[in-house]
Amino acid sequence: MRYCRCVFLMICVAVAIITTAANTTLAEPAQVASKLDSMQYLNEVVVVERTTSRDAVIPAQRLGGKKLESLNALSVADAIRYFSGAQIKDYGGVGGIKSIDIRSMGTNHIGVFYDGIQLGNAQNGQIDLGKFSLDNMEEISMYNGQKSDIFQPAKDFGAAGTIYLRTRYPRFEVGKNTNVRFTFRTGSFGLVNPSILLEHKFSNSVSANFSAEYIYATGKYKFRYKKVFSDGTLAWDTTAVRSNGDIHSLRMEAALFGRIDDGKWNLKAYFYDSDKGIPGAIVNNVWKNSQRQWDRNFFAQGTFIKHFSERYRMQANAKYARDYMRYLNPDTTLMYIDNKFWQQEVYLSTANNFAIVSDVWDVNLSADYQWNTLDATLSNFAYPTRHTLLAAAATSVQWKRWKAQASVLGTYVSDCALTRAASGEEFKRSSSRTEWTPAVFTSLNLLQSVQNELSLRAFYKRAFRMPTFNDLYYTDMGNASLNPEFVSQYDAGVQYAFSRGGSNAFFHGVKISADVYYNNVTDKIIAVPKGNGQYRWMMMNLGKVRIVGTDVTAQANFKLPCDVFIDASLAYTFQSARDFTDATDVADEAGTYKGQIAYIPRHSGSVILHGAWRNLDVNYSFIYVGERYDNSSNIRANYVQPWYTHDISAGYAFNFSKVEMKLSVEVNNLLNQQYEVIRNYPMPGRNFKVIMNVTI
Repeated sequence: MRYCRCVFLMICVAVAIITTAANTTLAEPAQVASKLDSMQYLNEVVVVERTTSRDAVIPAQRLGGKKLESLNALSVADAIRYFSGAQIKDYGGVGGIKSIDIRSMGTNHIGVFYDGIQLGNAQNGQIDLGKFSLDNMEEISMYNGQKSDIFQPAKDFGAAGTIYLRTRYPRFEVGKNTNVRFTFRTGSFGLVNPSILLEHKFSNSVSANFSAEYIYATGKYKFRYKKVFSDGTLAWDTTAVRSNGDIHSLRMEAALFGRIDDGKWNLKAYFYDSDKGIPGAIVNNVWKNSQRQWDRNFFAQGTFIKHFSERYRMQANAKYARDYMRYLNPDTTLMYIDNKFWQQEVYLSTANNFAIVSDVWDVNLSADYQWNTLDATLSNFAYPTRHTLLAAAATSVQWKRWKAQASVLGTYVSDCALTRAASGEEFKRSSSRTEWTPAVFTSLNLLQSVQNELSLRAFYKRAFRMPTFNDLYYTDMGNASLNPEFVSQYDAGVQYAFSRGGSNAFFHGVKISADVYYNNVTDKIIAVPKGNGQYRWMMMNLGKVRIVGTDVTAQANFKLPCDVFIDASLAYTFQSARDFTDATDVADEAGTYKGQIAYIPRHSGSVILHGAWRNLDVNYSFIYVGERYDNSSNIRANYVQPWYTHDISAGYAFNFSKVEMKLSVEVNNLLNQQYEVIRNYPMPGRNFKVIMNVTI
């Protein structure tokens, strides 16, 4: 009931605002504004962008503006699928958990930053990207190694790959102080998804926005389930309905933005509350599960940036987060579980940038402090607390066509947790660890003119990730003696860009980028059986993974007669990610030595075609993921078939009583392919969405 009241209130507020605006004279006629939007569309879809920042040693893959809006995507995870080198682990449905892996290094090596500050999960290290909507998102960017900007907190230097989510910054037309956008989605799986965005300008230097979104879905969809024995005979082939995948979620965000002399600041608060079913795996002829999960996430964060002089600038960040999660498994035939977890985080950082030689040589010193704690209802729980200190020194140099960056990050981690003696006596156990990780990035422009650019780039980076609280302290599974998991990254790439000026040119430009890379993961943290049974497990440092791969991206845009604009994007990834843990594990066909690791395809790619004509835009996207195995033992029993999807959408913008409106229709998985991203978790077949956007 509380969700229904929230949705009803949001819709009533939006209707009232829209009705008022429809009877109010706007600063400019809406028809003119719509025309301007279509004329300005070219700037939004130009994919051959020239970077002028001297810090951009390694370019990022980006999705933003009209291109991001046009994708058939409901959450951030759906959009990231189109990046080269990224794999999304998707457990199916609107509310299914979605996490990211870049270049096969593992989810815990990836840093996800929300408006410049990293999202944390000390419990298991994984960020569920399904919790973050695209309604308030302005740009998504992905970096291999780290962001090419040394003026950043120390934490930004720590991850092996990073995703940056940048939410919408308020912008206002001349004479306008308030923007309102209402969006309503409905479609398959009983989807009801209203959202609202309010922006207000208090003065020329202070503005604010508020966004709220509600999602309800039954999560029910038909799927075909087929199993074939190893000898080729058919075990079963049936059609069923995926159940217990319902979700009720509410997301609310509020932000305040300010500008000062030679500086800026912002404050943000985020709240997410969800109640969802966990459909579970389809195994042993069990088609229905009753597990549920409740999440309640809150964080408040702020950033302050000030240029004190031409040679010195400072950045300060602060954040507090509190997360609650409850997992319920009422099935007593397996094991009754009702676990609750509470985790808290405090994060403080400062970055100081010094221009030693203006426009040539910069130096940055950063220092961060982070405090994490975890509480749970588990018996004999350790109640861990972690203090993390990070210090980074970085430098960047640009000399004519050559750019280089180097950094070293020092990390000190101190854990304190309860342990119990055989007598049952409790006492505190403390441990600490210090690690140093360097990185070097360089690029060289071989050709740079008004229309052409050819550059070479390379980097080396050493990164590590601490064991999570679950790895170390989860009752009857954690191992308090675990070492950090390390990864060494090597990359070399080339990029060519060609752009043609003139608004009447048919071919406007192309950008082609290719990288080859090698990643070596050591002391990989894996779960192994404990004792004689398969019901008890223990975390160990046993894994070694070597990854060799290639990422290729290509983008081009065209202008056809009658003001028809087309842009195209292509991404391709080849990865050989093999398990080198145990050289003796090749005695039989079920061995894992040199096997491709779980769920990493050797070949994957995507294509996006986007066209626009006046107020009409059409989008087609294609994703392909090649054959995989659900285990490093690459035998037929572990084989997972390749999958691909075709998605199309069309949207038309128009004006109604001086209010801008847009209606869109999306059809996903057009060919109704039956597939699984994770074995035994069937994904939806053909489905659709209808979307209405109202802007005043």
